[in-house]
Amino acid sequence: MTTISDVFSAQVPRYTSYPTAPHFSDAVGPSTYREWLAELPPDLPLSLYLHIPFCDTLCWFCGCHTSVVNHYAPVRDYCALLEKEIALVAKALTGRHAVRHIHFGGGSPTMLDPADIRRLGECLHAHFDILPDAEIAIEADPRGLTENVVEAFAAIGVNRASIGVQDCNPQVQRAINRIQSDQETEQAIALLRRAGVRSINIDLLYGLPHQTLQSWKETLDFALTLDADRLAVFGYAHVPSFKKHQALIPADKLPDIEARFRMAELARETLCAHGYMAIGLDHFAKPGDSLAQAKTQGLLCRNFQGYTTDRAESLIGLGASSIGSLPQGYVQNAAAVPAYRVLLADGKLPVARGIRLSQNDRMHRDAIQSLMCDMTVDLDAVARSYGLDREAFRDAFGNLERLARSGIISVQNGRVAMMPEWRSAVRIVAAAFDRYLPAGKALHSLSV
Repeated sequence: MTTISDVFSAQVPRYTSYPTAPHFSDAVGPSTYREWLAELPPDLPLSLYLHIPFCDTLCWFCGCHTSVVNHYAPVRDYCALLEKEIALVAKALTGRHAVRHIHFGGGSPTMLDPADIRRLGECLHAHFDILPDAEIAIEADPRGLTENVVEAFAAIGVNRASIGVQDCNPQVQRAINRIQSDQETEQAIALLRRAGVRSINIDLLYGLPHQTLQSWKETLDFALTLDADRLAVFGYAHVPSFKKHQALIPADKLPDIEARFRMAELARETLCAHGYMAIGLDHFAKPGDSLAQAKTQGLLCRNFQGYTTDRAESLIGLGASSIGSLPQGYVQNAAAVPAYRVLLADGKLPVARGIRLSQNDRMHRDAIQSLMCDMTVDLDAVARSYGLDREAFRDAFGNLERLARSGIISVQNGRVAMMPEWRSAVRIVAAAFDRYLPAGKALHSLSV
């Protein structure tokens, strides 16, 4: 009999890319990236990601590249570095590219000074053609969010915001060092909506210390009162060997695998019962939202920000640690701000590592993306698109047969489909197509 603990004890990637970041190397550096940028057709629309690696306080659950600053000077200096990188990237490109999506992530982009927000917006407009209907999104920390900051982001075209909530229970908040009242969250959303930010996403996190099904239900109930267009419901990844500050979280107070699974299922049942559509593994959207429409039309995508409507072939990562995706491969900037600064001072694109994609990588990436987005993949169709047949995936057959015997998937005539009751296990099924995972030694999060 297949048990929840047996299925979800595996540690596997989240598959926001394939190959995943632990397999990047310094074989791809600034010169390779410059060549790749120059090869992009001038009429190819781009997406941009800007990373702001600073916070006012450190949330102990955080797995992002960020640091706490006690005064603003380092942030202001960093914004100047971002402007320099934007100019270097634009110079390396052939022609002036249109941009359909921009995402400000972090860290806490909303800790930027309004003047720096406007200056970054002006810099982007100076070097790219930002389309009138472009989606421009920010990750927002409600704590201390001001009207001036919101108005500055609105002035540069921000029309979508992702609000970090995580959990509403005071005991849980203390255990993760993120004290945030319901009133702060409500006020932040009101500020954004008054400024014309039309799309609101709420981020929630299960698997945190002291969480119970009852406390988690209360968090879900509060989230529903916010009337968000989308919700992202992630499982906490406890990897203190990778993020040392996570050792401050009491490991003995973390929910076990079965409790995590029940929390994921409760979120899906609760949100779907209130009219949200389940999107892939961990996103939910109102039926009229563009993410739900993309899902219905078979146009859903997945990138480093999670599930998205963004189908751009090239995502340009800007800022320390940011990752870019181009047709030729992936690149990642130097993670530490000092190293990022040194490369820019030398006039170099600040790429520290990456990976060049082979045809085999692209084919397996397509299979994983189809699974993660649609909960199914037609192996014959994917292989045919590369001039091959189903046997190109033979390395995955053994694992797929085992998963089918366990009742997690069905496999018929080359089509692999998640069984509805096991959709939370889609990352495990995706791992069957990961040709890098057996050789990798990187730690990943629990698969639920």
